Amino acid sequence: MIMTTTDSVEGRRIVGYLGVVSGETVMGTNIFKDFFAGVRDIVGGRTKSYEGVLNDAKQEALQDMAKHAAKLGANAIVGIDLDYEAIGGGGDRTLLMVTANGTAVKLD
Repeated sequence: MIMTTTDSVEGRRIVGYLGVVSGETVMGTNIFKDFFAGVRDIVGGRTKSYEGVLNDAKQEALQDMAKHAAKLGANAIVGIDLDYEAIGGGGDRTLLMVTANGTAVKLD
């Protein structure tokens, strides 16, 4: 499955638009990741634990979207947009949501 953020695939012609497809994933973090991320906010630096969760969530959302496109008979998805959202923040958990949207197409 070809997946791209552009509206076309170089060297290929779109012969059919099959519809908008999306994939979503919500992943939880935990109190320890939240605590160490808070420390990083104060002292600076990257929070590898959150980066890992975000990357995993992105991959799952893209795979979910590709699965929906394949069911429509698509061999590519164009115009992909990724959205990230933090849900919660109270208590001991923060949820990270990633949504992937695109147009399922059939290429020649």
